Amino acid sequence: MAPFEHASANLFATRIVVADDDPVIRKRIVDYLESYGVRARAASGAIELEREMLVGDPGLIIFDIQLGHTDRFSLLRKLRSRTDVPIIVTIGHGCDEIDRAVGLELGADDYVTKPLNLRELLARIRAVLRRRENVSSPKRKAMQPTYRFGGWHLSSRIRKLTDPDGCRVALTKGEYAMLMAFLEAPQRILTREHLLRATHIHDDVFDRSIDVQILRLRRKLKTDPSAPQII
Repeated sequence: MAPFEHASANLFATRIVVADDDPVIRKRIVDYLESYGVRARAASGAIELEREMLVGDPGLIIFDIQLGHTDRFSLLRKLRSRTDVPIIVTIGHGCDEIDRAVGLELGADDYVTKPLNLRELLARIRAVLRRRENVSSPKRKAMQPTYRFGGWHLSSRIRKLTDPDGCRVALTKGEYAMLMAFLEAPQRILTREHLLRATHIHDDVFDRSIDVQILRLRRKLKTDPSAPQII
């Protein structure tokens, strides 16, 4: 098979871990990626994924959102609490838009639905790595500012938010994108449509998820949602 026409060198240098408890799906993804010269490793569950993480953070992780048949978001929460590695989750065809939105809000970089279209998966891998590469470039990092508001401090270069007492406050990917949208447009009334475009988490996220994210962000900022002061 010929190399993928527009694959970047970053893709070929990336170790991708594929975690799925279905051996057929797992092998199918790994074989497909390797056929394009991508370094792919298989993990049959959370334990093997943990072993791969001990070797060193991979360049990207692909895993079934329901891996291990536990709370379908528990593994995603755990991964995001310890690493900023790009994550693509695979989601069953029957999952609704709320599940997809929650997965993205908790830190997934993208998702694909089953049954998998492997060419689409490869395209999404490339897109996620390209976005991460652009954000991580030294020139881009040097341009990323810091923000101060009401005693709070946000360093956009390292995505670190600290409260007025100097304590770090963790933000999900969705909450961070939402906060940045407000900070980049101070003293302005922003519509849901504007926030959807500004956060650009995923085209399929429905507009009411904006309300949920704002509520969660207000709680993180210790603001009474019924009497908001910052947002």
